[in-house]
Amino acid sequence: MTKLEQLIKELCPNGVEYKKLGDIVTYSKNRISSQNVDEKSYVGVDNLLPDRGGKTNSNCVPEEGNLTRFDVGDILIGNIRPYLKKIWLADIKGGTNGDVLVIHIVASGIAPKYLYYALSSDKFFLYNMKYAKGAKMPRGDKEAIMKYEIPIPPIEIQEEVVTLLDDYTIKNAELCNILEQELSARKKQYEYYRDLLLDFGVHGGGASDCEWRTIRLGDIGKISMCKRIMKSETSPDGDIPFYKIGTFGGEPNAYISKDTFEKYKSLYSFPKKGDILISAAGTIGRTVVYDGEPAYYQDSNIVWIDNDETKVLNSYLYYVYQLSPWQISTGGTIARLYNDNIANAKINIPPIEEQERIVSILDRFDKLCNDISEGLPAEIEARRKQYEYYRDKLLSFKEQN
Repeated sequence: MTKLEQLIKELCPNGVEYKKLGDIVTYSKNRISSQNVDEKSYVGVDNLLPDRGGKTNSNCVPEEGNLTRFDVGDILIGNIRPYLKKIWLADIKGGTNGDVLVIHIVASGIAPKYLYYALSSDKFFLYNMKYAKGAKMPRGDKEAIMKYEIPIPPIEIQEEVVTLLDDYTIKNAELCNILEQELSARKKQYEYYRDLLLDFGVHGGGASDCEWRTIRLGDIGKISMCKRIMKSETSPDGDIPFYKIGTFGGEPNAYISKDTFEKYKSLYSFPKKGDILISAAGTIGRTVVYDGEPAYYQDSNIVWIDNDETKVLNSYLYYVYQLSPWQISTGGTIARLYNDNIANAKINIPPIEEQERIVSILDRFDKLCNDISEGLPAEIEARRKQYEYYRDKLLSFKEQN
């Protein structure tokens, strides 16, 4: 019998009491001037670390105004999507903004780190998501959060749970760190062979009996973009996701109607399945393979080459784009990838058969490095899931009748 099992048998054999969060904590209403915090004591929602607890330093301390004060032992929770899963147990005093909730324990017999672990669970996150209010940027509902129920065993059991989770957290983090270092080494190896295979003229990659050519990207197809969508044509909810530069490669926060989509798709430029979409602003050069599912993309900021695959395969282009073959215009206030930058970029290409061979090799490398279903990323994800399962199991108690 483990120490935890022995404590449960001795101190709460008939179960533990479940209490609403509002019965044991309050939201901090204490204020502190932004002039009294610095980058080490200011915590914004952006510099709360997700899932694992902790924070990074911020360089964006507000110049003036009041902040919510927090003290050692308070729990800080992200209060705006997509930061609702961020949480930190404060080990210093400081101030935070309105996108972060500061929970202050008011009841006796509550170990701060026990409560921190309880609120780190997926169960609490899903509960918070369920009651979050707002269409575009949902915020946590304080009233609903205060009704969330947490098991409160005797303090001796809370402290033993914290000891076990602290120990497991350290060991799991060490193992994940080893795996991530291995993954980083694999990615460097992948990048080395990718560059070798794709740049024959420099490295001598590819099959030696193939005739390689250097061509302009503008020679393989027209640089295209979707018809402009006006803000009045979008909505927070709808039929077809509309990707702007800020959501490209992620989750959409705007939609257009099916009628607008069908009309614009039929009358104007629209990508074919397999075309490689390119970010021309923001995270310049980010690529997304269009999967053929209904979606629409912001004009000028998201472009693609209407590629003639008798010359260059889209799957080959996908890897070529990772080399960033274009020059980025930086003369204005904002860096940008203009159509001419793309059209004038030169790439090296072998015959189609050799392109297929190279893509096959790089696909295997890419899957090993990046596919969440196998390889090292899968192992790292499995370790994190194992930790979450262990944490949630330790925090599950029979409810007292």
